Amino acid sequence: MLHINDITFRIADRLLFEEATVAVPAGHKVGLVGRNGAGKSTLLRMILKEIGPESGEINIQQTATVGHVGQEAPGGPQSLLQTVLSSNKELTSLLAEAETATDPNRIAEVHTRLADIGAHSAEARAASILAGLGFDAEAQSRPCSSYSGGWRMRVALACVLFNEPDLLLLDEPTNYLDLEGVMWLETFLRTYPYTVIIVSHDRDLLNKAVTHIIHLENGKLNSYTGGYDRFEEMRREQMERQMALKSKQEAERRHIEAFVERFRYKASKAKQAQSRVKALERMKPIATMLQSATVPFNFPKPDPLSSPLIVLEEATVGYEADKPVLNKLDLRVDMDDRIALLGANGNGKSTFAKLLSDKLKPMDGKVRKSRKLEIGYFAQHQLDELMPKASPYDHLAKMMPDAIEAKVRARLGSFGFGVDKADRPVESLSGGEKARLMFAIATFKKPQLLIMDEPTNHLDVDSREALIHAVNNYDGAVLLISHDRHLVDACADRLWLVEGGNVKRFDGDLDDYRRHLLALRAGERAEKRGTKTADNRKAARQSAAEERKRLAPLKKAVEKAEAHIEELEQKIKRLEQKLADPKLYGPATANNQNRVTELQKTLGNLKTELGEAEAVWMSAEETYAEASAD
Repeated sequence: MLHINDITFRIADRLLFEEATVAVPAGHKVGLVGRNGAGKSTLLRMILKEIGPESGEINIQQTATVGHVGQEAPGGPQSLLQTVLSSNKELTSLLAEAETATDPNRIAEVHTRLADIGAHSAEARAASILAGLGFDAEAQSRPCSSYSGGWRMRVALACVLFNEPDLLLLDEPTNYLDLEGVMWLETFLRTYPYTVIIVSHDRDLLNKAVTHIIHLENGKLNSYTGGYDRFEEMRREQMERQMALKSKQEAERRHIEAFVERFRYKASKAKQAQSRVKALERMKPIATMLQSATVPFNFPKPDPLSSPLIVLEEATVGYEADKPVLNKLDLRVDMDDRIALLGANGNGKSTFAKLLSDKLKPMDGKVRKSRKLEIGYFAQHQLDELMPKASPYDHLAKMMPDAIEAKVRARLGSFGFGVDKADRPVESLSGGEKARLMFAIATFKKPQLLIMDEPTNHLDVDSREALIHAVNNYDGAVLLISHDRHLVDACADRLWLVEGGNVKRFDGDLDDYRRHLLALRAGERAEKRGTKTADNRKAARQSAAEERKRLAPLKKAVEKAEAHIEELEQKIKRLEQKLADPKLYGPATANNQNRVTELQKTLGNLKTELGEAEAVWMSAEETYAEASAD
């Protein structure tokens, strides 16, 4: 489907790609990963032919269609449903021609082609995609222009998914989605029938929706089988193997150098010594893979306060006096709470966060807070409130008017702003660097409650892990709104559901919440068919039980294949460790030679068996995914 051959590309004096090569076969679901600024989005632009490499070439299978989400969000008076339908130019053209064509042969051709592209189900497919991305039937009928930019970007994503291109390119598609939308997108991409390349830092999405990872690092593209966790494990083992090989080579070099030093001036051994010198010159050093260091987040330690920090009693909040968003809230937040808010966008999660952080006052009821409570608030829209011409140093110095310069710079350094970045204007910083500055500002007063609204949108995978460590080491309370399941799973121990104009505790984990969403949607569909709610629930439970029973053997086959792969990888790892032991290559003996040969032969057989096992696993995984989709 896609062949990238020896491409080299640089921006100004920075080399992004150096003779990079990789191939993506048809039907593969690929996650493209790498540090922020490594060149992932640039590679997508090269695939789209928007820019070209300095050398090398990128070839896409002839006749293949390529789809991506453009930077321009759709607008205009058309309804969302009509916007998605009209995005398919062939469908729109054929439907128009079917109304006007007079030649019987052409009419037959048009209707045959309409049947081939599934025109009869087009409206249902478009509505299903929009529903999955958070638009109910009423929302789908509203004009596109009535929505904000973020919501219209969801419509742009819906248009691309509806067109089903042969090669689907997605660049951070979850940035405009809520958790519910991300869950739906995972399933959609996993069962998508064509090739997908997705740039994402969402670990959960990369584990569940892709079959391969392409890692962009140091100008090279390296492909790995499996999701993100598997890639991380394989890469770690690869680094360990290279370190072992380097140690082995260094031991061999020391051995040869000792021989040369000992016999260089002995006439009887001079020839052998000279031969060893030439061997040393031919011995190229093994380059080790270096793990780039990730700058940690260091949240200041808050002064402890007695619980509760906040108590809500019959509180009502909204933006218009006669239209409250949330009603009758009876909740409390304690010093050790780690709370994640669940609920679709538009249900009131951000409204609730604003109520707690004093950005909105209650219309009714009471909100009681601890007298010395400090609240830190991080939200994506605050990035636009930073002064673009000012530096990070200017922003913090303004908050520390009496502090000496060294103290301000030390505070900045704890958030990753060293000498090279502290004095740069904010407008020149990356999205991730701006987010770090916002964290420095939000936590400046050592808050006992930290509210974070979509904190990971501009952070790469490693920075997200650093944020998780910071949150888990933080001594205050945390309220988290995020579409990143990995972040929620790792940090939250309580889930609150914002739904139906209220906020209530949700008993269960995110898998239970996924089932809750599926049950809701099943109930909505059944209600449209006029069946009773109680019957719907009973039928849904029975259906779920039957589904688990049907999928159980397929799931077991996947788990068995994964266990076999893990067993083979452990055997390979142990063998490679033995082969990397310098003692194995001591004074040459027949036994040593035979032992090395035997180990190398066994290693080769195991690697062959691993390749076969991975093929079995992929087949089992695809069968299970297809059955789940059905």
